[in-house]
Amino acid sequence: MNMPLQQKTPDAKIGEIIKLAVMAVGGQGGGVLTNWIEALARSQGYVCQATSVAGVAQRTGATIYYIEMAKKADLEPVFALAPAGGDVDVLIAAEMIEVGRAIMRGFVTPDRTTLIGSTHRALAVSEKMTPGDGIADADEVRAAAEVASQKLVLADMDGLAVAQGSVISSSLFGALAGSGALPFPRSAFEDAIRASGKGVEASLRAFAAGYDAAQLGVDTGDGPEEGKAPELSGPQPKAGGLTAPEETERAPALTGPDREMDRWTELLGRAEALPDPVREIAVPGLMKVVDFQDCTYGEAYLDRVEEIVEKDTAERDWLLAATAAKYIANAMAYDDIIRVADLKTRAPRMARIQTEMGAKEGQLMELTEFFHPRSEEIVSLLPARLGARWEANPRRMAQIDRWFNKGRRLRTHSLRSFLLLHFLGGLKGYRVKTRRHEVEMAHLEQWLKDSLEPLSEDYALSVELLKNRRLIKGYSDTHARGLTKFATVMNAAKLLRGREDAAEWMNRIREAALQDAEGKALEGAIQTVRSFA
Repeated sequence: MNMPLQQKTPDAKIGEIIKLAVMAVGGQGGGVLTNWIEALARSQGYVCQATSVAGVAQRTGATIYYIEMAKKADLEPVFALAPAGGDVDVLIAAEMIEVGRAIMRGFVTPDRTTLIGSTHRALAVSEKMTPGDGIADADEVRAAAEVASQKLVLADMDGLAVAQGSVISSSLFGALAGSGALPFPRSAFEDAIRASGKGVEASLRAFAAGYDAAQLGVDTGDGPEEGKAPELSGPQPKAGGLTAPEETERAPALTGPDREMDRWTELLGRAEALPDPVREIAVPGLMKVVDFQDCTYGEAYLDRVEEIVEKDTAERDWLLAATAAKYIANAMAYDDIIRVADLKTRAPRMARIQTEMGAKEGQLMELTEFFHPRSEEIVSLLPARLGARWEANPRRMAQIDRWFNKGRRLRTHSLRSFLLLHFLGGLKGYRVKTRRHEVEMAHLEQWLKDSLEPLSEDYALSVELLKNRRLIKGYSDTHARGLTKFATVMNAAKLLRGREDAAEWMNRIREAALQDAEGKALEGAIQTVRSFA
């Protein structure tokens, strides 16, 4: 159980060398926080050294900033260059997943470490790569933190800072001061911020919020129970785990010429006339595909859904048709270069980014988009017949790959780059003539045919086969990996046909495919099925 937080006085005895580690990724101000801590120590008569070891990439590993400090003495101390397991006095983690990583690496120990962490989320690459829900469980990380640390401060430090018009480094610095882990008065921390000369007032407000959050953990006799993380009245993480950030871009309200709006009204009426369980899915599905393309495309969507409704019954609660309505919409609104360009140049996205960055009226904001197109994406934009011929020519594909398969940065705050993406995003009318559209529609029809084939003998299996479409998402390499897994899972249906538990096993195989990007769990599940098939 954690010890209660106690405010230390400037002459507290905490050892000859104080050792702090900060784990943060790009954009979280780890360097600024380290500079403040270093300046603080020197201003209080301490000698100090700060180092940093960068992570592999922005979301595959945090940069570890390491600070050692000691009172000035006749002999110069010899400082280490990096933290060692079991030898850290204060660990500051700028995100909940970094809390877990710090514990796993042994930087947090119950006999000495004050652990300060933020509970907000910015998903790691490892979480995004998982085909299914790869988001880490916050309850497990929190439980581990309570056991591993001597003193614990957990709060949404990012939310506290943003509410004050600042960034997370300020609130974390405040939490460090409020935790009492360093033998310096609050005024010394605030002076370090003032000495930096940048964004001082906002940083001080966020510092105060972080300080107050940490003080909620101080044992005053009527405060939180010993070992419990402070409870805040400000932004809090959702119960139940490390959840993804809430969506800030809602489905768009469709607008257009009067003639098209009349067609949209007619389509909406068709969707509203569907059985209730299907209607609840089909209405947003219709909006998705019309927004993706046009009303003619929406008609094709409803035609497919209504065809499956005719094969379903109320006795089954329309489960087949409702499932089809969901995944047909996803399949028809596939991710291609045209859609990516369209989404990146929409006004709501620009407004959201400005809000997240805290840009004020009159301020200029620079925005850089990163693209890494493969030859397949480039050829997919060609007219269907031409694209098919080019795809069948390895030499031509290799040449296109050499031309285009390299990272490109487009500064969309400039007119030239913005107009380029805006032009690509406006090619909706041309999309239905492309090679990519031809391939996607053929794949869609084959999936529906294969899914409905066992319907007369095994309703539940047909439902599960429709659900397999969730394995396909994204674009480029992510899309290619999804297609491979999808084909493997659908082919397994041939081994299951005729079994009473066929639907159950299809569900197991799909869930195995969603567990890891490498497909090891899927391979094991398929081998199990083959063993009894």
